[in-house]
Amino acid sequence: MKHRQVILSAALAPSLVWAQAWTGHAHDPQHTGTSVVAAQPLNSIHWQTPIDLSGAAGGNGLLFVHYGSPIITAGNTVIVPVTNSSGNYQLEAFKGATGAALYTVSSCIASGCYTSPGLAWTPPYEATLSLGTRLYYPGPGGTIFYRTSPDSATGTVVQQAFYGTALYNANGGANQTAFNNSIQISTPLTADRLGNIYFGYIVNGSNPAGLPGGGGLARVSISGVGTTVTATSLSGDSGAPYIAFNCAPALSVTQTTLYVATATGGTLGTGYLTSLNASTLAPIAHVALNDPRGGVYGSATVASITSATPMVGPDGDVYYGVLEGSCCTSHNDRGWMLHFSSALSPKTPGSFGWDNTASVVPSSAVPSYTGTSSYLILTKYNNYANANGNGVNKVAILDPNATMQDEYSSVAVTVMQEVITVTGVTANPPLAGVKEWCINTTAVDPVTKSAIINSEDGTVYRWDFTSNTLLQAISLTPGRGEAYTPTVIGPDGTAYAVNDATLFAVGR
Repeated sequence: MKHRQVILSAALAPSLVWAQAWTGHAHDPQHTGTSVVAAQPLNSIHWQTPIDLSGAAGGNGLLFVHYGSPIITAGNTVIVPVTNSSGNYQLEAFKGATGAALYTVSSCIASGCYTSPGLAWTPPYEATLSLGTRLYYPGPGGTIFYRTSPDSATGTVVQQAFYGTALYNANGGANQTAFNNSIQISTPLTADRLGNIYFGYIVNGSNPAGLPGGGGLARVSISGVGTTVTATSLSGDSGAPYIAFNCAPALSVTQTTLYVATATGGTLGTGYLTSLNASTLAPIAHVALNDPRGGVYGSATVASITSATPMVGPDGDVYYGVLEGSCCTSHNDRGWMLHFSSALSPKTPGSFGWDNTASVVPSSAVPSYTGTSSYLILTKYNNYANANGNGVNKVAILDPNATMQDEYSSVAVTVMQEVITVTGVTANPPLAGVKEWCINTTAVDPVTKSAIINSEDGTVYRWDFTSNTLLQAISLTPGRGEAYTPTVIGPDGTAYAVNDATLFAVGR
């Protein structure tokens, strides 16, 4: 029996180590934001590093930049996207325990650098960790790079193009220039458990591959083979020709189905949630993203300035945040957390979805919960004073299988039941209420029954689910109004938060 137990333990060890890594946007390919490691007490700042060297940090105005999520390997290497002084992107790696610099990789090659879509709010530059052994990140012309040995100071960098790397490099560099001028990656990267990479892209103008204008979704296999599908083909609607900007593709629990939104484009567009075969990218289903109020409100708003992405729950349900129809004060600029079955049948929505990816909270992590759901979801729950709200900005845990009437809509809408909420603590003059919660993906810590939540007051908090209080807090900056940012938990329990263009490592 002892011998058999040792064998089982050895077999399970790799999956446990893999789970301790924070591999990209919202932790994992389902974007659940759920850590398997307990976060350390928020007692002190271990180290910090600037992530925007272009002059954005330290100002007094609003900071309309979505900074990409840090990646943390199981070996405790912290890899963070950085905007350099030239305005180009790079990844900087640090030792998680000390903050000592390890290496830097650039999104540039001789013919050009990665450029993001020209949006009103700067979109996130987000990488992903594949199989724990390759660090993938966007490059110019719709290409991706990967670096081997992500925990080592030395590694090999390889560039790949989903339309053919040989084609990208053909014609003595002329093709590189043509692709760099016409194709851009427009979403974070997502890696599946086999090492395949998924992302959205846009096409502006002619290109040597003959890719049509608009946008599409690409898959690059672990061996470098590319597959692509146009955004239009996912819904059959030529009026929605783009993968929704900043929408990281999400995988089902079995990793056989891929979910991504498509959009009409523009700052305030409309769109669809779609599903695809994760191996072939063959479309499976699609559903229009509608405002739950119906009637004159019609389609929900899919904004190019949001960083919301689909989240797939443990039961296969899919959650995707949108702005309201008749945007953007008819629901206090809160939007909705739309909720669908795995087959994309509509289910009960949540009452806030704007610029937010829902996180999974095991129901056992909320001791006061008496319902029947095996998991709950955590979302930001702001109620903006400058958009007809009262300024009482909250974070909420919701029951996806229980209902209540929405208190913010003039039209009767049934929404997910609030289980517990927590309100911000810092006044927000001259507006009513309190400062906003500054999170687009929230790190949930089921071990200590808490979450790490970041505020525009410059403080990161531990929200304790047992007492429903902000049990711990540590000041990071004087505070600043900014686009929403991620919180992350490393394999040693260090908590990470982005505030005013700086990454902070916080713990005991």
